Amino acid sequence: MDPNSLIGLLVAIAGIVGGQALEGGRLGSLFQFTAFVIVFAGTAGAVLVQSPMPTFLTGLRLARWVFRSPVFDRPALVAQLTQWSQLARREGLLGLEKFVDGVPDLFLRRGLQMVVDGIEPERMRAALEVEIDTLETIQRDAARIWESAGGYAPTIGILGAVLGLIHVMENLSDPSKLGGGIAVAFVATIYGVALANLVFLPIAGKLKLHIAAQVRYREIMTDGLLGIANGENPRIIESRLAGYLH
Repeated sequence: MDPNSLIGLLVAIAGIVGGQALEGGRLGSLFQFTAFVIVFAGTAGAVLVQSPMPTFLTGLRLARWVFRSPVFDRPALVAQLTQWSQLARREGLLGLEKFVDGVPDLFLRRGLQMVVDGIEPERMRAALEVEIDTLETIQRDAARIWESAGGYAPTIGILGAVLGLIHVMENLSDPSKLGGGIAVAFVATIYGVALANLVFLPIAGKLKLHIAAQVRYREIMTDGLLGIANGENPRIIESRLAGYLH
């Protein structure tokens, strides 16, 4: 669980609600279901028009990283690669074959299998880098749906405000309906701006950080595996990989 995300969201909500209370406003006036439906559904629809469905669904799945960060244990990875390099130096590359099936990370498992199979290092590098680039592109495109939502939400909020004012103008002769229309008009704008700046854009930023960390994690794997495949001294491999830990 990432406490920063939860704490940040609670602080932001408390600031808005607390400011409303300090100004003497009613907290209930901030809760308008109609305004929420206009902003949320309108934003979701706009993002769906822009994004292919697989990208949209991937973006929704990645959102869990905001509260449950993926684990990229770099020190443990460096230690594992160093251990493999030492074993390969003593027993040869085929001595690593017994570890292949037990590697949980699919990318690392494929790379280790290439090492055991004696694939030329340059061909191996090309294959692994293509996989890294492909995954990064897919995930960054998915993260952009939250950026897009952050761009659309304020505009949809203004649209909700206009709809609310239209409702007000249509009911000028009935004062009992004016309050609800005006509330929807202004609260829709608040929802649009708040969702964009407190939810959608922060999610996009957090996902980009995790995606960059995952790419760097796989670069460590690639660097270490290529060192093993090239028969480099384990101490040189360990020293080079230690640079990724700073």
